[in-house]
Amino acid sequence: MEQEQHAIIIGSGPAGYTAAIYLGRAGYRPLVIAGALTPGGQLINTTEVENFPGFPDGVLGPDLMDAMKRQAERFGATFLQDDVATVQDHGSYKTITTNQGETFHAQAVIIATGSQYRKLGIPGEAEFSGRGVSYCATCDGFFFRGKPIVVVGGGDSAFAEAEFLSRFGSSVTLIHRRSAFRASKIMVDRARGNERITILTDSVVDAIHGDEQGVQSLSVRNVLSNEMHSLAANGVFVAIGHTPSTEFLGDAVARDASGYITVEGASTRTTVPGIFAAGDCVDSVYRQAISAAGMGCRAALDAQAYLAQTVG
Repeated sequence: MEQEQHAIIIGSGPAGYTAAIYLGRAGYRPLVIAGALTPGGQLINTTEVENFPGFPDGVLGPDLMDAMKRQAERFGATFLQDDVATVQDHGSYKTITTNQGETFHAQAVIIATGSQYRKLGIPGEAEFSGRGVSYCATCDGFFFRGKPIVVVGGGDSAFAEAEFLSRFGSSVTLIHRRSAFRASKIMVDRARGNERITILTDSVVDAIHGDEQGVQSLSVRNVLSNEMHSLAANGVFVAIGHTPSTEFLGDAVARDASGYITVEGASTRTTVPGIFAAGDCVDSVYRQAISAAGMGCRAALDAQAYLAQTVG
């Protein structure tokens, strides 16, 4: 059965939930298709969030997402725990089909599906995720004050994280599988000039080891000699990139070479009128909960303006 909606939000997390709050308060009662497995986005798997404004003592990621969801429900948003299979544009309305076979029509659609951290895929990574393994230095660096830290990666993000983490860790070792870096020269030079940062090239992490307290050491292999050694570490920050969760869109809207949805200037308008995008599926730079929430607000206001013109 095909169901009619003024507005549909695809995805949840800070961007999707904020968009739902704003559209709900505007009277549009949006449907949020929040995802089949992890509604609430990446913060569902985050322990303590200390940098979201308004929580001086920090807040657990799942608690923050639950509060946002309840706030959206208060203003009339409804939620469906499913994934979207296809999005089709028919001009005045869009058709959304879910993996479970439900079909919806909407005048406006906001895409807020976020992105996924690229992972190493090695033993111990999943086991110690949130207990020493992290994908966000600004989120978790504080927890490793005075402890040995490892950053894995060779791009600007990895070097920026190493520089940031050097404020907290007793030492920071940046491990990269090649001798050359994707990072800009100034970032590499800055790291080399930082006495707390050691750069280990032509090397990969083969396994992460620990105990009930968290990560304790890594198995590191030189890719040229295959020589193995153990490296003490309590924090492992994986900075090998992100993959936006946009493959399901196909050619429904324009995306860049990396898969991020392209938008018009500082707005959230995509290349298709009536389809908007917000959060980490657009933002390849900041990727913070607060910036995603702000973009979700903008997407809702852009969608509200569109609906006011087309629906009245």
